[in-house]
Amino acid sequence: MTASNDSATQGTSTEVATATGSAKPVARVSVLLYSDDYTTRDAVRAAVGRRPAKDVEVVRWHECATADAVISSVESERFDILVLDGEAAKVGGLGLARQLKNEIFECPPIVVLTGRPQDSWLAAWSQADLAVPHPLDPIALTSAIATLARSGVPTA
Repeated sequence: MTASNDSATQGTSTEVATATGSAKPVARVSVLLYSDDYTTRDAVRAAVGRRPAKDVEVVRWHECATADAVISSVESERFDILVLDGEAAKVGGLGLARQLKNEIFECPPIVVLTGRPQDSWLAAWSQADLAVPHPLDPIALTSAIATLARSGVPTA
């Protein structure tokens, strides 16, 4: 099961004024979100929101409830960031992250949601770029998305 949620971007600025008065471009990103639990997907979208930072705008969420849907979506579409739930049933986000990093050419940056802070070693094994533990902290989640958005070249 997959779903897309394209944010309306008409009338929004693509630049943010800095303290010096110069305009800084806004990173507009598309995010794939994987979890078999719809409440986790809702919690992530609510925590990140449309603007995780002044200079970062999420223009599209693509939700997947199965690992097969994630693989198919990543192979056929371009995403700037992948958020994978490490606690998903059948195929967890940690194993899926490792698979994607090893099998997808130029795999997008990945944020994994781990079961607890002590699982950071699993996140390192999975080759994920960043990890955010449960219970989800909105500040940590928005910081992770903003950090990865700033580090890459958004395609949205």
